[in-house]
Amino acid sequence: MNTVDAAGLQIGDDHPPRIMGVLNVSEESPYNPSVYDDPADAAAYVDSELIDEGADIVDIGLESANKRFEVLSAEEELERLHVALETIDHVSGEAIFSIETRYSEVADEALAQGFDMVNDICGFADPEMPIVCEEHDVAVAKMASPPDLERPGAVEETDWAARKSSEWAAEADYVDQVYEALKQNGMTEKTIIDPAFGGWSEAQTIADDQATFRRLTEFRALERPMLVSINRKNFLGSIADRETDERLPVSLAATSMAVERGAHIIRTHDVAETRDAALIGDAFTDRSPVTTDSFSLARLEVDSPRTLRRQLEARGVDATEHADIQTQLFEIEGFSSETRQALVTAGNDAGAIATHGSGNIVLLGGTATSISGALGRLEHYSDGIQRLRTEIEALL
Repeated sequence: MNTVDAAGLQIGDDHPPRIMGVLNVSEESPYNPSVYDDPADAAAYVDSELIDEGADIVDIGLESANKRFEVLSAEEELERLHVALETIDHVSGEAIFSIETRYSEVADEALAQGFDMVNDICGFADPEMPIVCEEHDVAVAKMASPPDLERPGAVEETDWAARKSSEWAAEADYVDQVYEALKQNGMTEKTIIDPAFGGWSEAQTIADDQATFRRLTEFRALERPMLVSINRKNFLGSIADRETDERLPVSLAATSMAVERGAHIIRTHDVAETRDAALIGDAFTDRSPVTTDSFSLARLEVDSPRTLRRQLEARGVDATEHADIQTQLFEIEGFSSETRQALVTAGNDAGAIATHGSGNIVLLGGTATSISGALGRLEHYSDGIQRLRTEIEALL
């Protein structure tokens, strides 16, 4: 999992979950408590309701992305940018400031004048966006979206020609499309992925969002930190039959689950409560790799055949040979070529998944019995293998 440095804020598995508070400087935005058009008032809100409550990042939107409203042009966003910039000047607290925009020229201007990162709701539909972010060396959240500046997040309406080469194209569903949308148009070294929860189009349903949340772990195969924006969303409210102003409890429950499933940033209007829920999810999740002089060991999440295939394909392994669900999957790195081959041979002999990944990586997967059996075949091997056996069996 890549760690992203956002202006000094480390985001990834080895760091606490980060909270992104929201400020809107647009009269169209649907959530009134976060909407301001006066920089002094906006700054007071940022200080007291976001930073003081625990926000690490403040995401400032210049327009509402709600599908009921006309999309602003880049020129119209630039006309509003001064309010956001003046707000930052008035803020006394410390935070990373993110500009929410779909336009590279808006991002470029915002970054040049004080913003620290970008939240791109159109998934690099503007081909200059990743270039601008790389030139400024900033983190950028990339939301799943078709390559269309007019239609953020409506991934199910996209022509998925790129999927035709996939062996499981026939199985394509909404979550598969979200996954593919995050891959299209590439990524920068500091890209953070966002699976796009919410009513971004008429075709995106509550069931789509619920399926995406249920399968959130799959997105970890992209090896990028993940941002989720689920605060008071309809797909949660529908489960408990609650309206927006009554949805804080369901949002907090989902926040803990999202962190446990791999989210690194939670975007929210309810900062203090969301921070606490995220810390609970993080406290009961351990993804720290084991590192020794001989090897490093990481346990990869595998909760379905789809997740297994994503994890293998992301590491250059032909997933068609390993289609069945396995209970465990480990990534082992650092051994000599001779030791790696011994691991692969022992694994295959024991009926486990055992294969070479890219570089000096070995992937070892299967049931607890098959993995233990594979390692047991190497009981007279090096001290490093015996340490590996001890570490893996402690996780089985």
